[in-house]
Amino acid sequence: MGNLKYPLLFQPLTLAGRVFRNRIFGSPTGWQDLSGECFPSPECAAYYERKARGGAATVTVGEMAVDTRRGQGAEVAIPLDNPSAAPSLTRLAEGISRRGAVAVAELQHAGMFAEESARRGNVIYGPVARERAVGGIVHADGGGAVLEMPERVIYETIEAYADAAAFARKCGFGMVLIHGGHGWLLSQFLSPQINVRRDDWGGSLENRVRLPLAIIKRIKEKCGARFPVEFRISATEANPDGYGLDEGVKIAVALDGKADLIHCSAGHHEVRAAFVVTHPSLFAEDGVNAYLAREIKKHVKTPVAAVGGFTEPELMEETLRTGGADVIAVARELIADPDMPNKARAGREADVTRCLRCFTCFSSVITNRTFCCAVNPEIGAETVAARNEPPERRKKVLVAGGGVAGIEAALTAAARGHDVTLCEKSDRLGGTLRCEENVPFKSKLSAYLDQQERRVLGSGIDLRLNTEVTRELAADEKPDAIIAALGAEPLIPKIDGIGRAILAEDVYRDSDLAGKTVAILGGGLVGVELAIFLAQQGRSVTVLEMLPRLSDGGNELHGLALDLKLREVGVTLSLSTRAVKITASGVEAERGGEVIVFPADTVICAVGQSPRSAAAQSLYDVAPEFHMIGDCVSPRNIREAVRQGYFAALDL
Repeated sequence: MGNLKYPLLFQPLTLAGRVFRNRIFGSPTGWQDLSGECFPSPECAAYYERKARGGAATVTVGEMAVDTRRGQGAEVAIPLDNPSAAPSLTRLAEGISRRGAVAVAELQHAGMFAEESARRGNVIYGPVARERAVGGIVHADGGGAVLEMPERVIYETIEAYADAAAFARKCGFGMVLIHGGHGWLLSQFLSPQINVRRDDWGGSLENRVRLPLAIIKRIKEKCGARFPVEFRISATEANPDGYGLDEGVKIAVALDGKADLIHCSAGHHEVRAAFVVTHPSLFAEDGVNAYLAREIKKHVKTPVAAVGGFTEPELMEETLRTGGADVIAVARELIADPDMPNKARAGREADVTRCLRCFTCFSSVITNRTFCCAVNPEIGAETVAARNEPPERRKKVLVAGGGVAGIEAALTAAARGHDVTLCEKSDRLGGTLRCEENVPFKSKLSAYLDQQERRVLGSGIDLRLNTEVTRELAADEKPDAIIAALGAEPLIPKIDGIGRAILAEDVYRDSDLAGKTVAILGGGLVGVELAIFLAQQGRSVTVLEMLPRLSDGGNELHGLALDLKLREVGVTLSLSTRAVKITASGVEAERGGEVIVFPADTVICAVGQSPRSAAAQSLYDVAPEFHMIGDCVSPRNIREAVRQGYFAALDL
């Protein structure tokens, strides 16, 4: 009798003769900080190896192009059709394999969305001819349209997939994942809405699945029957113009017995609202897309992978136990905590850092082509973290402020062997973010703060609550280093009648302070998320913002999720609007030179934060070392606070 808490989750799985150490598969994520030739860099290899070290059964390298001439969508993609990539790909695969995971290569072809190939002047093809979704690029043939893929090119594409798989296998990858979902080439061929060809490659379901099946068959011929092939589908395209789950089941049945694993995702990358279905936001419940795999598993014998919003090992185990899937595919959770599999296997699920589903990771890729994480400062800095040498000597460290930045600094410093004192002026750790613990869609943030608090209590740190760090206290402690993380305080605008307004953080703590009709001053994340929270409680809410658009805090994907939710709950937005006076009956504002009155029982101020920099700077000369971190430097976000706390402690 075994003693694992999650026996099914850690039961080995065999696919096409290859053994996988458990049922947690690393879903594809595409690293974009590559070499000039788009070959994997050392940082890229470190990112994927770190996931493998954490205990996942597979680590999938995303966005690997099978045909860069005709099928590359993004500007940056690892070319599987360039033999010169072999050395760096081999090092990448070896890094994953030596940690006990199977290295998986995602095979991708963008089809009619191959914008990078088109930008280079190449002809691009789809199942049928159509106008380009993005115009302005002249193709080599002088046209601007997507051409119908002729049969000759179809066979060349089949060979390109097989060659890419064989190349990946040669470089040490133990499986390939064929991307047949999310609107890329193969899902275009699978789509009954798009693929209305009149030949053997379109129209009927039998014809629409012909290309994917031919690719699987050819890969098996080139790589051997014992080389596993995972096939990712959109079980539903999650939009009115796409297909639904009924069609997804039919596609899966056609793949049954051909692919070795059917990976059941959802959505279409060209449909804005579908993004938060493919990648569930903080408004969705855990495992929200698991029903797709559960339904498909009823109709096929091939093992099935569920994906989408899994963070809890208990839910993963339950999904397997009740026959909902054979594999749990995880992407963002392995970014938030690469060690999740090892921790869960050891029964230490309480130590797992859960993904907040804040989209910091993906938004950073879009903005800067680098991964990072709000709660894991190691992501994107794996090579730096790997060089984490012990400090030259143990130091006495005083951390002033028990918010997100201060906690991370204290924990990291203590883990490195320093003698740490953490002082917080309030009666609990967590800082200003604690005001949001009653918000249902912020439950993961509250859980994270609770977890960080438990870590502090179990770390040997000298924690002093209800203690404000003054120059006198700091001098008495005689620290070798001070880390000032004093945070920020609400900014109060100079508006006539501002004394009638309530601060956003007070309403977060007690929503009964708000009446039935609410006006919120400020369209940043604090104001927008509060608007959603109050609207969900049945209040009529209007957000007034001086700028012509809401602020997403530099996180455009979270901004997308918020925008969709604002529409869903019926929040009214008034942009380019400046509040000039607050009265007993509401807000008088100016927009476009016109004075507008917004009736409101309650006016809430959410216009930003003012850093407590003066208080922090007062400590600068009390200790030999001094660091200012977090919002007392400049109010930003959780990711910046965590990162600054982590690296300040590494520098001690």
